[in-house]
Amino acid sequence: MHLLKIMQLSLFSDYALRALIYLAVREEEDGPAEISGLAEAYGISRNHLVKVIHRLGQLGFIETRRGRSGGIRLILDPAEIRLGEVVRATEPRAPLLPCLSASAKPADGPPDCRIKPICRLRGVLRDANEAFYASLDQKTLADVIEPRTALRALLLGVSPAGKSIVVY
Repeated sequence: MHLLKIMQLSLFSDYALRALIYLAVREEEDGPAEISGLAEAYGISRNHLVKVIHRLGQLGFIETRRGRSGGIRLILDPAEIRLGEVVRATEPRAPLLPCLSASAKPADGPPDCRIKPICRLRGVLRDANEAFYASLDQKTLADVIEPRTALRALLLGVSPAGKSIVVY
């Protein structure tokens, strides 16, 4: 069962990445974003986004302000935000397998694991996990917001000329 979830991101990480994309395609004249606008753009729960936005603020990716002139805005340049950093900060810290935890001894594994004394699978999975994050570390938020104009149209309903459009 654990092996099936190796490369599956949590919904929290998915929403965090989506929120950053949304904020990155906004422009100064768009003003600060609102959680309700972000939720509507993606068709996702506002309640889930509140927690995500709070965490992204704690991590220093965004700024949140309450009140009449408040809202949410990206405070880092998209080229400075490494996707690996976001995923590491928003994913649960559970190891891929119990035997891969930092406190695990070489012989640790499921109690019924017959190969644990000579298992090489742990090393293969550890390498795969490291390669996954290394790949994400090579990409920034700026890399995934292209084509920016098309993303703006889909998420904000704004055409290149700045006119509102309806996307079906």
